[in-house]
Amino acid sequence: MRRLNKKKALNFVKELDAFPKVPESYVETTASGGTVSVLAFTAMALLAFFEFFVYRDTWMKYEYEVDKDFTSKLRINIDITVAMRCQFVGADVLDLAETMVASDGLQYEPVVFDLSPQQRIWHRTLLLIQNHLREEHSLQDVLFKNVMKGAPTALPPREDDPTQPLNACRIHGHLYVNKVAGNFHITVGKAIPHPRGHAHLAALVSHETYNFSHRIDHLSFGEEIPGILNPLDGTEKVSADHNQMFQYFITIVPTKLQTYKLSADTHQYSVTERERVINHAAGSHGVSGIFMKYDISSLMVKVTEQHMPLWQFLVRLCGIIGGIFSTTGMLHGLVGFCVDVVCCRFKLGVYKPKTMSVFDGQVNSLTPLLSENGEH
Repeated sequence: MRRLNKKKALNFVKELDAFPKVPESYVETTASGGTVSVLAFTAMALLAFFEFFVYRDTWMKYEYEVDKDFTSKLRINIDITVAMRCQFVGADVLDLAETMVASDGLQYEPVVFDLSPQQRIWHRTLLLIQNHLREEHSLQDVLFKNVMKGAPTALPPREDDPTQPLNACRIHGHLYVNKVAGNFHITVGKAIPHPRGHAHLAALVSHETYNFSHRIDHLSFGEEIPGILNPLDGTEKVSADHNQMFQYFITIVPTKLQTYKLSADTHQYSVTERERVINHAAGSHGVSGIFMKYDISSLMVKVTEQHMPLWQFLVRLCGIIGGIFSTTGMLHGLVGFCVDVVCCRFKLGVYKPKTMSVFDGQVNSLTPLLSENGEH
């Protein structure tokens, strides 16, 4: 009697439970369910693994603002080789305010213009990288993130002792100029001060010795950062005439670089170039030489390296796990439904009779029981 009352109470509590029950098919062990579980956990592991690499990766954020610093000096880093003897050429800067900047920071080194075999390989590699940078602008972000790991962009020293005469001049060093538009040029003769500007002593140099074939191993503005390639690095021009002018029109953009490895104030620039033969009889006037006319943009670019925060990584990870659970459950149910339909195991309109509860040996009067012959 006591056992019957206990069973009656348990059945009564179960009927009063308002929470949905887990169907028995959910806890039933099947081969298809095991296969789906293995696939789901495999997919979750792979996606979580790849998501971890996304979390470790960084990206560059670009912001633009007005450059308010016009009082500081602009540094120009130069490494140019000209196919003329050092006593025949001179380099200086004349800015927009007609201020001549002394070239005391530049060194004139007699060298051989032709590169050694190892230097030529280095130069070809640099040109190949420059071509890829022009085609794939996103590679610049890779250079920004790996600035301290990059190799110096300066021309490596020769590995052999040249036997030919030193027929060229390497002009390298740095200058500090005002942050206004200016003109850096290399032409015939040394520069001398002049009340109305400046001049070069070119009268004593024969026109037959003019040869402004040149190679720009490095040209940058601002703080010099190893591993950063500039648009003119590796540029090589061969003069087809003694009286030839090479012009480079440069637009400088101040840049603040902030990465996890360094913080620097540097400058990027874009350039267009032009060359022509000086022939006064044909109306092509000018002065033979190499002219780099630069202008400074009023906008400043802030390049900041950013990283995904930890909370965002955890949210994305939870989304992956929950999404795979839901998707695999729906797909498993849909596939099971289709299999039942195809195999004719799902019969519409036929229901199993519910299990009736018995209290004190009597049948519950709310729902009649079906007998074996179908009578009430």
